[in-house]
Amino acid sequence: MVDQPKPFQRLRISRLSPNTGYARPHFVIPNPVKASSSALEVMTDLHFVPAATVSSDLDLDSATQKMIARGVRSLLVTNSLGDVIGIITSRDLLGERPQSAMYAQGISFGEVRVSDVMTDDEHIEVLHLDDVLHAHVGDVVETLKHSGRQHALVVEEDSSTGKNTIRGIFSASQIARQLGVHSQTHTLSDTFAGIEQAMSAQR
Repeated sequence: MVDQPKPFQRLRISRLSPNTGYARPHFVIPNPVKASSSALEVMTDLHFVPAATVSSDLDLDSATQKMIARGVRSLLVTNSLGDVIGIITSRDLLGERPQSAMYAQGISFGEVRVSDVMTDDEHIEVLHLDDVLHAHVGDVVETLKHSGRQHALVVEEDSSTGKNTIRGIFSASQIARQLGVHSQTHTLSDTFAGIEQAMSAQR
């Protein structure tokens, strides 16, 4: 005799009770820092926070939505093997690169792809985790200012594969927030001005 499957049952339904909260992701909330704090305090560690990635053939509107959904201003561009082949930032999406790609290729904005405006891997400068471990927040700020970049990637060697892997990301805007800078502007010069003012006030 074949056992009959147990019939599905309706689940109990009740009213939402007053003062009900909601669950938050168990990510570590960045702590306030000083210029002399360890650089690790302002690094997004990809061992704890999933990397925000995008495919190189995605259109720019979709890439923008990915940034908004993750609350970030940069995405690692990966290939089908999961290797990082570039990086795209909000500045790339909102700057001159899309227009340049449209003009050069004779295409509409909707046809522009991430690969057309990203910074490819050959032009990405990286920091090494061994150096970051002994650095301070002020050192990272000075490095970002010197390079004129909003972001910096941190690499380490994967002990299991021997390959370089991106371990973390520094963001000037995140550093500003952790220093207590509350700015509505998103230009890089304004961000660094706010950072410098905050660090000067700590001295």
